[in-house]
Amino acid sequence: MKTLGKTGAFTLLAGLSGYYYSKHIEPYWTEITRFTIRHKLIPADFWRFKIALFSDTHLGYHYQLSHLRKAVSLIMEENPDMIIFSGDLMDNPSAYHQIRETVELLRLLDAPFGKFAVFGNHDHGGYGTEKYRYIMEESRFKVLQNTAVPVAKGRSFIFLAGVDDCMLGRPDLKAALAQQPGEVYTILISHAPDYADVAKGYPVHLQISGHSHGGQIQIPFVGPVITPRYGRKYVEGLYALDGLTLYVNRGLGTTRLPFRFLSRPEITFFTLEPE
Repeated sequence: MKTLGKTGAFTLLAGLSGYYYSKHIEPYWTEITRFTIRHKLIPADFWRFKIALFSDTHLGYHYQLSHLRKAVSLIMEENPDMIIFSGDLMDNPSAYHQIRETVELLRLLDAPFGKFAVFGNHDHGGYGTEKYRYIMEESRFKVLQNTAVPVAKGRSFIFLAGVDDCMLGRPDLKAALAQQPGEVYTILISHAPDYADVAKGYPVHLQISGHSHGGQIQIPFVGPVITPRYGRKYVEGLYALDGLTLYVNRGLGTTRLPFRFLSRPEITFFTLEPE
């Protein structure tokens, strides 16, 4: 009986500790990940060009502006050349009203070669499309919705494209790449990582995504517990797919459940180098 009592107490303590950790510690324990991306089409002018990626803040659902302020500070400490947000700014746009405060905070992000964003599924939800666009454009982000821009440095440039969300939008990569000027290193921002199966059929070299939250909760030897549609095949990290490199960021916020376990929130920095 004494042994059973100790076992029961240990199990209860472990359960309470796991609950506290997964709700109050890991969701706000941001990990900085860094990758060097090498490719023969990256121009010499872009040697050590640094791109910051953050995603899936889901503001209003346990992730607040105070948390975003810390993320902004972490990004700016790195002095990136370019900043990318890959969608899902607000968890429920119709219930989110801190517009001015959000714009003021996002304006603190600054990069010499620009700030760019795409739509996530939550950005379209609850009639949020125009609210999201307004916030991002007022924050001096360029929203890429089936469009692209050349990014010039010195005498060279790379090509940056963005597609609409797969779930509630209408992604059109052909339209986004319509002005692609021949053989040029091309980066695609797609909120949905599984869109890589489409992108690998186009002249795209790096796809940057979010959406999956890395499963948000992972169980050892089992893997992710929750994966959304269009984020089930490619869940987190780096993938090599028939000439396309895909990176799936775990995001910063949570949705559905306010927990993270073995799937820490993440900010990613990519450094470009000619091969």
